[in-house]
Amino acid sequence: MTPTARPAPLERIDLPIEGMTCAACATRIGKGLSKIDGVTQADVNLAAARATVRFDPSITGRDEFAAKIVSLGYRVPEVDRRDEAEAAAAHTLGVRLTVAAALTVPVVAVSMIPALMFDGWQWFAFALSTPVVFWCGWGFHRAAAVNLRHGTATMDTLVSMGTLAAWIWSTVALLFLGAADGNHSMGSMPGMDGSGPEVHVYFETAGVIITLILLGKWFEARARRRSGDALRALAALGVHTVTLDDGTEIDLAQLTVGMRFVVRPGAKVATDGIVVEGRSAIDMSMLTGEPVPVEVGPGDEVVGATVNANGHLVVEATRVGADTALAQIVRLVEEAQGSKAPIQRLADRISGVFVPVVLGIAVLTVIGWLATGHSAQETFTAAVAVLIIACPCALGLATPTAIMVGTGRGAQMGIIIKGAEVLEQTRLVDVAVLDKTGTVTEGRME
Repeated sequence: MTPTARPAPLERIDLPIEGMTCAACATRIGKGLSKIDGVTQADVNLAAARATVRFDPSITGRDEFAAKIVSLGYRVPEVDRRDEAEAAAAHTLGVRLTVAAALTVPVVAVSMIPALMFDGWQWFAFALSTPVVFWCGWGFHRAAAVNLRHGTATMDTLVSMGTLAAWIWSTVALLFLGAADGNHSMGSMPGMDGSGPEVHVYFETAGVIITLILLGKWFEARARRRSGDALRALAALGVHTVTLDDGTEIDLAQLTVGMRFVVRPGAKVATDGIVVEGRSAIDMSMLTGEPVPVEVGPGDEVVGATVNANGHLVVEATRVGADTALAQIVRLVEEAQGSKAPIQRLADRISGVFVPVVLGIAVLTVIGWLATGHSAQETFTAAVAVLIIACPCALGLATPTAIMVGTGRGAQMGIIIKGAEVLEQTRLVDVAVLDKTGTVTEGRME
């Protein structure tokens, strides 16, 4: 009888993603990855800009995942270039935000404050708002075009349509409808005979929308960067070089299981291992939170990144690289940051259908206002308002950003949170048991 073949063990991979702007982007990528043969689970975290995929390595792998993400209009940077790519993106975002704010503020001032208006100020507003809409807001328009090619709509679609509609309407009014023939508030003016309908320009509207959304993205990027700094600081607790028992100094990456290395008084343990010579006290507070050093001797296990308090030790490495306790802690925090709470999954589902519904409402608004006898200008104003106020930024970003920042800050303070679901369930906790020998409850350092 031929034995039944055992299925290959599943593997997990994290892929950094560039170009996501809203929950609809994350939902679309997640659905695309889930359709690949061999993928059992695909979670895309917008705030962390990362996809976590569990898959059968005998069927599929990273290259296929990356190709799928690229085909959807996004980018997958090399892992070793991720920090560099994030820094470049943050710099570009900061420059665009600065330019947008610098150009939009005078446009808003001259559009809203009658005392600042002058003959032809509408042309001034046109000149300043145009680079804001097309250069500062280029990312929104590009993403909207990519989504259109794939037959989908995201928050970028709403932003792009709303700002372009405001700019195009205002430009047409300025060039062909005589909007610059007077110095009226918001660019309004009567008809040529003084009694016709008012014509408005909305250059300040387009500029403010672009600027405020860029500001929100800047805050989001800063939160992500600080959370990443927390993880990097946690990983940096380890050492970079290690001294072998024969006195040779090598890079930590060259250390392999079975090698013996020296830990001098006051130095950090290079990696997880077993003491083979010497006795000392090890400060394990990094791992356990206990302030009192633990006595160790031959045969006792020690953990990488803990501090040798006094004695001289020779340790044999038992775990190196990604297998060490410190690496596993970092991985747990990364998994917690990428996990989704039940409420976030609900928000993602809503966001996935939210944008098409908003576009439908905007179309119905146009039809309804025109059918009830309103002017084209009134109809335009109502439709743009629907597009702009409906951007579901907070819906898709609030939960993942809070989880990412919270878990990163917790890791800095020695608190490891297993996942987003754990955080959500803590609201049901009414009793907490602390096994810290009085350190937390009574301040006794025992």
